[in-house]
Amino acid sequence: MVLTDSELLTTAPYYRPIANEVALFRHSYELRQPLLLKGPTGCGKSRFVEHMAHRLGRPLVTVACHDETSAADLLGRFLIRGGDTVWQDGPVTRAVRTGAILYLDEFAEARSDVVVALHPLSDYRRRIYVDRLDQELEAEPGFMLVASYNPGYQHRMKELKPSTRQRFVAISFDYPEAAVEAEIIVAETGVDPAAAKRLVALAAKLRTLDTLGLAEVPSTRLLVESGRLIAAGFPPRQACRAALVEALTDDPEIAEGLADAVALVF
Repeated sequence: MVLTDSELLTTAPYYRPIANEVALFRHSYELRQPLLLKGPTGCGKSRFVEHMAHRLGRPLVTVACHDETSAADLLGRFLIRGGDTVWQDGPVTRAVRTGAILYLDEFAEARSDVVVALHPLSDYRRRIYVDRLDQELEAEPGFMLVASYNPGYQHRMKELKPSTRQRFVAISFDYPEAAVEAEIIVAETGVDPAAAKRLVALAAKLRTLDTLGLAEVPSTRLLVESGRLIAAGFPPRQACRAALVEALTDDPEIAEGLADAVALVF
């Protein structure tokens, strides 16, 4: 059964477009261009990919990249089952074979051997070499490579090499403006709009305070989690303490400073 555009939007994971990112994703998919999403933690990058995979009717294979993941983990390996040696595709190989959207979350955290192994997928070749099978696989027509990373965080840790970054069309994400962020919180949680506006005001205040020494500022994701607790009947200050303050710091002094800011808003 083919769904209409309105039916697709109704059943797709919720995502509130901010600019032209939906159109750019669709064009990149049709042109077989790899796409790089850049933006801070919890601003909606992963949800956007889930939303677009649903709209395009493609399966989604997600890989959380980190420095313990090897190329073999992603491409596949031989396993012993019932006395027999069998091959098991890794997530990248599975996505290539099935024409899925392959989403590499926090791509800059991947090991260098993983990045190099994926290079042929990110240009006109759209191929992957599986050395353990001695096979070169061409991606099915529906395949798309999407990667994301947090430039602000990676600046202190790792960065994508220019030779890798320049293989992608890129979209920059940020936390939305106040009215849109409040709209997202209400849509995601069902919380009262007045409470959503207070959560947004709290985040705006904390995002501009350098004196607290936070490694990360409050994300839209944390505001949504706070809103869910409030909508479920949890007292707002306690909801913010559990879903926002404790998620941002383990330092007692900083936590108390954040709690004071919460008390001023709620």
